[in-house]
Amino acid sequence: MKNVTDSFVSLGHWPSAGSFGFNTDILATNPINLSVVLGVLIFFGKGVLSDLLDNRKQRILNTIRNSEELRESAIERLEKARARLRKVEREAEDYIVNGYQEIERENLNLRNSIGKNLERLENYKNETIQFEQQRAINQVRQRVFQQALQGALGTLNSCLNNELHLRTISANIGMFGAMKEITD
Repeated sequence: MKNVTDSFVSLGHWPSAGSFGFNTDILATNPINLSVVLGVLIFFGKGVLSDLLDNRKQRILNTIRNSEELRESAIERLEKARARLRKVEREAEDYIVNGYQEIERENLNLRNSIGKNLERLENYKNETIQFEQQRAINQVRQRVFQQALQGALGTLNSCLNNELHLRTISANIGMFGAMKEITD
């Protein structure tokens, strides 16, 4: 410890001008050298350091300005994108609502069309049934008439003998003659 305090105490004592040598005491010479170097650096390097710091400051300020501009531009683009998104969402909702309305309208039209087609088919079916019934009735009538006619002819043929047959013919001829006279 004594060496440390002696070196600070000996700072005030300078060797005479006649001797030149190296001072190997690091604690004694280091603060002096540092103060000289710092003094020279501050005196000569103040302008350079000031210019370097000013340039660095300007670059930082420019970077901040550019960042702010980019941020504002990004915010503006974000707002535009959000507005477009809201517009697209509204259009999508409109398409969905219109789509559902169109589906309901088409469903109603289809149901109406199916109802009309079913009604037409029902009418056609009823007309076909009536036509077939009328045809069946006409066929039955024809058969009944043919059977009645055959039965009447059979009865007439069995009941009529030659004499009755001749009387019927002469009565009919008489009626035709009377009719002819009336019409003349």
